[in-house]
Amino acid sequence: MNIRGYEPRDLEHLVEVGVRTADVGGDATGMLDDDRLWAEIYLLPYLDRHPDLAFVAENGAGREVGYIIGTDDTDAFDAWFARTWWPSRRAAYSGSANPRQRELVASADARRAGSAFANAYPAHLHIDLLPETQGKGMGRMLIARLADALAARGVRGLHAVASADNAGAVAFYPRLGFVELDADPGARAFGLDLTH
Repeated sequence: MNIRGYEPRDLEHLVEVGVRTADVGGDATGMLDDDRLWAEIYLLPYLDRHPDLAFVAENGAGREVGYIIGTDDTDAFDAWFARTWWPSRRAAYSGSANPRQRELVASADARRAGSAFANAYPAHLHIDLLPETQGKGMGRMLIARLADALAARGVRGLHAVASADNAGAVAFYPRLGFVELDADPGARAFGLDLTH
């Protein structure tokens, strides 16, 4: 197992990992009219804005099997996403009759600065590992790598939000020292103090 910084050659492999874990940790291939929408919302904007906060997990054969991405300022990221990233991409995914795709487009449309967690936990993350690699310590290593990078920038806290149905994520974050935060219905949120 190896954790390393993101390189542009990783992009399509990470898109695949993201799709294969987008359905509450399971494979979302074929759930949408265009599977790439998952990446347009939950992966590609982070790689574009913060490639230095993207880390890749490789298996023993050097294959990309997971990643962690994040931002050091959630409010600034969300404002940029709404103003710069999403408007030029929205038309390619809107107008679908697919209920899940419509829901994702609506969630991207609603994204604005003003995170409820931004004061104490200004940074946030997304982490994805292929199911066959989970439970082997890679998630812990990815979180540690991102937390170290954020702490080196003076960021005081990091948060993550998961679907309440994602049992793996709900169990994962507290094991790593995250505390549970108040979240919207249907979601679970967790925060990690980076000042210690």
